[in-house]
Amino acid sequence: MPDPLPAVLDRIDAAQPQALDRLMELLRIPSISTDPAHADDCETAADWLVAELTDLGFEASRRATAGRPMVVGHGGEGGRHVLFYGHYDVQPVDPLALWNRDPFDPAIEQTARGPVIRARGASDDKGQLMTFLEACRAWKAETGALPCRITVLLEGEEESGSPSLVPFLRENADELRAEFALICDTALFDSRVPAIVTSLRGLLGEEIVITGPERDLHSGGYGGVAMNPARVLTRILGRLHDETGRVQVPGFYDGVGEVSAETLAEWKGLGFSAERFLGSVGLSHPAGEAGRHPLEMLWSRPTAEINGVNAGYTGEGMKTVLPAEARAKVSFRLVGGQDPLRLRAAFRDWVIAQIPPDCRVRFVDHGASPASRMKTDHPIFGAAREALSEEWNERAAFVGGGGSIPIAGYFQTALGMDSLLTGWARADDQIHSPNEKYDLASFHKGTRSWARILSRLA
Repeated sequence: MPDPLPAVLDRIDAAQPQALDRLMELLRIPSISTDPAHADDCETAADWLVAELTDLGFEASRRATAGRPMVVGHGGEGGRHVLFYGHYDVQPVDPLALWNRDPFDPAIEQTARGPVIRARGASDDKGQLMTFLEACRAWKAETGALPCRITVLLEGEEESGSPSLVPFLRENADELRAEFALICDTALFDSRVPAIVTSLRGLLGEEIVITGPERDLHSGGYGGVAMNPARVLTRILGRLHDETGRVQVPGFYDGVGEVSAETLAEWKGLGFSAERFLGSVGLSHPAGEAGRHPLEMLWSRPTAEINGVNAGYTGEGMKTVLPAEARAKVSFRLVGGQDPLRLRAAFRDWVIAQIPPDCRVRFVDHGASPASRMKTDHPIFGAAREALSEEWNERAAFVGGGGSIPIAGYFQTALGMDSLLTGWARADDQIHSPNEKYDLASFHKGTRSWARILSRLA
C-alpha cells in the first residue's frame, strides 16, 4: 500500500484558502473566558468546534462544567490512541486603544517577514489548535479515515486559570485516558527551529497585603512617627533576592536539581544569544543567577518575580500621604521537585517574620501547580522529532519551557500519561498583548507538521 502522506501534504497545500477561512471564522468569536459578559460567546465557540469535529467524523459534544464548557470528540479506530488538547478561550483585549484594528475582526497583514494573521487568539491558541484539526481534515479527505484513534479535548477556561479542568479530568478519566497527550500551545525555537518541550516550570502566585493605620495619613503630620506599610513592603521585596540573584526564602531550592551535562551541552549548541533575546525588548544584560547560562535560567532554574506593587496615591501630581495599605503580587516559577504548597507556607512564614508592630499582613492565593518533566525515551518523542525535522529542514530541538502549562502536569496526575508539547508560535506573536498575530507560515507548516506526526504515529 503506498504511503498516503505525500497526498495528504499536497491536499493541505491546496486547501490553505479554505483552512484560513475556517480559522478566521473562529477568530471572530470573542470567547474571553474571564469576562462573564462573554459567557455566551464561549458557548458559541464551543458549539462551532463541535460542528467542525462532527464534520470531520468525530463523535463530538459540548460538555457542561461549573464554568465554560469543554468540547470532547472521539474519532478513528485501531492502532495508537492519542489525546489532543487545545483551548478556544482567549485573553481580554485591554488596552483596546493600542490595537491597530478590531481584535475580533481578523485580517491578513503583510510584514517585513511575510504575511501574518492579526487577531486576538490567532496564536494563543485558536490558530494552533486549528493546525491539528486541519491536519485531521486532510487525512480524512485523502484516505477516508483518521490515521489512528484520536480523542480531542478543547478547554474554555485556560486563560482564566482552568478552574473546571481537574474536576472534569477526574470525572471523565476513563473516557479521556490515552497512550499519550498532544498539546499545541508552545513555540518554535528562534523562529526557525521546531521545538519539542520536554519540561515545564510550575507556577505559584501570591499576593501580599500589608495594612497599618486605619486610614491614609498626612505625611507631614505623621511621617517619621507612624509606620508606613509601603516602606515595610518594599523592604521585604528588596530582600527577596541577594546580590547574586538567588532567592532568599528559606528552603526555596529544596527539590531543585541540575540538568545533565548532555542536556546543557545541547542547549548551548542551539546558538542562543542573550544579547539578541534581551535586545528585542530594549535590554542588554542577563539579570538572573550569576554563573548560569541564559537558557538554563529560562528552562531549568526557579524564579521569584515581583509582578505588581500598589500603595498610596498613584495618580497625576503628588498627594503626600502615608498609605494605609500596600500590596504586591509575586509569582514563583518552579522546577524539579519543588512543592508549591510547601513553598507557599515557607514564603508566608518568611514575610510574617518581617512584619513590625502596628502592621498586619494577609495573603491572597493566586494558584499553585508543580513543574513537570517528560520521559523523552518514549518512542513518540523520537518519531515526532524526525517528523518535525523533515518538515522544517532543521533538526528539532528538545527544549525546556520557561512558562507554565499546568495541563501537562494535570494529565500526569489525573490521567497517568505524559504529553508531547510542540507548537508553531513565534516569540514576537504578542500573545496576551495588543496586536497579537500568527504567521501564515506557522499556520501552514504547523498543519503539515501535524500531518507528518500523525503519519509516524500511524
